[in-house]
Amino acid sequence: MRPVKNVMSLLRRRPILRVQLTLLYSGLALGLLAAVLLATNLLYGHSEQRAPAGTPAAPATGGRTFDVGPAAIGLGAVAIAMAGAWWLAGRFLRPLRVITTTAQEISATNLDRRLDLTGPADELTDLSRTLNDLFGRLQAAFEAQRHFVANASHELRTPLAGQRTLLQVALADPAADTESLRAACEEALQLGDQQERLIEALLTLATGERGVERWDPIDLAEITQGVISGHRREADRRGIRIDAGLAPAPTVGDPRLVTSLIANLLDNALHHNIARGHVTVSTTSSTEHANIAISNTGPSIPRQDLERLFRPFHQAGAERVHRDGHGLGLAIVLAIAKAHGARLAAHPRSEGGLTVEVSFRLKRKSYRD
Repeated sequence: MRPVKNVMSLLRRRPILRVQLTLLYSGLALGLLAAVLLATNLLYGHSEQRAPAGTPAAPATGGRTFDVGPAAIGLGAVAIAMAGAWWLAGRFLRPLRVITTTAQEISATNLDRRLDLTGPADELTDLSRTLNDLFGRLQAAFEAQRHFVANASHELRTPLAGQRTLLQVALADPAADTESLRAACEEALQLGDQQERLIEALLTLATGERGVERWDPIDLAEITQGVISGHRREADRRGIRIDAGLAPAPTVGDPRLVTSLIANLLDNALHHNIARGHVTVSTTSSTEHANIAISNTGPSIPRQDLERLFRPFHQAGAERVHRDGHGLGLAIVLAIAKAHGARLAAHPRSEGGLTVEVSFRLKRKSYRD
């Protein structure tokens, strides 16, 4: 019964695309040939009916005969049409087979490879570009996932171990009273808040590395104004003055990610500053770009340390993690800027501190490396 079922399933299965195209092309060719022959036959018969008087009639035949000529021509036409259609369908589908084979190899081995389909700009080259974009997004998503897991597993180990040790010591103390237990619980809550902020920062970093999924019209000036309003209290607490010159700077992007980019830039400018320092924020626009620049006073930064500043959990100097942050601020800024195709530039100030500029294109278009 199984072979019968297999045969029936094959019969019910739709034929391959090459067979479908062959039947379609040959059917069209044979239909056109039949129409031409029919029209020729009708015209020939009409001319015989209108033949003038005295024209000798065709000799009569004594019985039925079978003319092999038209039948042979018809069979030859069918064979030629089928062979030509089969060759034409194969030539048309050859680039599609190349795309399918290469895409299977890429998905099975690594996502670093890309389709390289040469030829005129048509639907197949458009399909190749679309698949390359898809592979790029998949690669970015997988890399973001790996980075998130690696960073989270490394950075959460220390606060989790400290929280566990704190609770174990408090529970093991036989003379612990309500006040000491309350103090231990408050420290545990502070460590929990630190872990929550770290996880939120890691998620933002992973989202920025994965890419932008929403493109909405935004104004950098409006977003920056809201971010500054939310940081006024922190700036006052640190004794830092914020000077803002916000001109309209319309562009397109993910509002949530752009807000996170500006917030992390301002956080970095406030946390790495000096007493009674200041932060300068400006937004500008041109015919092609919308720009935001944030400068701050602070310690001198060697130019060779600039690249390291934008790595996760790194900063200038010997310390690995910020004293009052999670060490991901500028890494988040870089990831979000890359996701938007924005150009980021950082410059140490001669008097100390850092200037970071981010330029967004007015339309959705990525910068080339």
